[in-house]
Amino acid sequence: MFRMKRYTETRGWFLFCFFACLLVLSAGRDPKLMKYETNSSSVYNHTLAMIMVEYASAVYISDMTSLFTWTCTRCRGLTEGFEVVQLIVDVESCLQSFVGVAKDPRAIIIAFRGTRGTSIQNWIEDLFWKQLDLDYPGMEGAKVHSGFYRAYHCTTIRPAILNAVKTAKEVYGDLDTIVTGHSMGGAIAAFCALDLIVNHNVPNVRVMTFGQPRIGNAVFASYYSKHLPDTIRVTHEHDIVPHLPPYFSIIPRKTYHHFPREVWLQDTSSTSNRLASYIETVCDDSGEDPNCSRSVIGNSIQDHLSYYGVEFPTDDPVTCWIVMDPVMAEYGSIDSEGNVVLFRDLATPVPRMRSLEAK
Repeated sequence: MFRMKRYTETRGWFLFCFFACLLVLSAGRDPKLMKYETNSSSVYNHTLAMIMVEYASAVYISDMTSLFTWTCTRCRGLTEGFEVVQLIVDVESCLQSFVGVAKDPRAIIIAFRGTRGTSIQNWIEDLFWKQLDLDYPGMEGAKVHSGFYRAYHCTTIRPAILNAVKTAKEVYGDLDTIVTGHSMGGAIAAFCALDLIVNHNVPNVRVMTFGQPRIGNAVFASYYSKHLPDTIRVTHEHDIVPHLPPYFSIIPRKTYHHFPREVWLQDTSSTSNRLASYIETVCDDSGEDPNCSRSVIGNSIQDHLSYYGVEFPTDDPVTCWIVMDPVMAEYGSIDSEGNVVLFRDLATPVPRMRSLEAK
């Protein structure tokens, strides 16, 4: 029922050691009831977070048929009635995203999948030593993580997303836009939202991510928060990923720096209690509140893979794969690299088809 992994990394002058525990839930486990306590804040909406984490989880689904028709096992409850406008898979870069329109909140939702196709432990190691290596265009002194930047700006993802947002607004009107993602998906979501605001004048864009790594320096964080003040980064307990790439308080202007605003989840429930209790701390507007996740050691992969009781899948260490009913080809295209873009004519309902999702 449980599988434990141990990961230890030691290099040069900096000693870094952590234990990573990957928790695999059995199908027969009894769910716990959830209780949340939040310090008073007008900038954080708990109900919205519970909805957005479902979208951030659903985008991991590899069954394109059930995802495009929104009939997957995660496409129920709080996200029921969601209409997918476009589903994009960049196979070469192992990226996946969807754009659609939700009933509640009535908004355009853009979701990005997190890390797949490589060992999550190797990905974390790469993050630990990644340097600020790209000047952000149009902002003097702003430096960012080139891999996250290019994952959005230099793949099939960006043009497809922009086209889908334009189409959704033409059909549904000038709705708000909410961008979300977990892990690396959160990093890509941030670059996407900034692109929509700065380069395409899309109004009323909000961001909510889960377990997102740092993506740029302090200058970039300031630039980002100026354009996207309605951003929430949810972190969980000892989740290791929000601690990476590292922030060094002794050289705050020369190192990676989170943008605000963090909401830190702390589990206060006991193992014997069927009630799972959490404290939600809305952190300060610095992006690096020393009283939030920075107050603990980030050493847990288990905490990274669970937010608000929603489990995120571990990655496939071998390949980036999808399954799809051949009929779905009528709704889009597959290029020579195997990249998939499924696009829905919003005037025509998508028929329900047999899901290929694993039971």
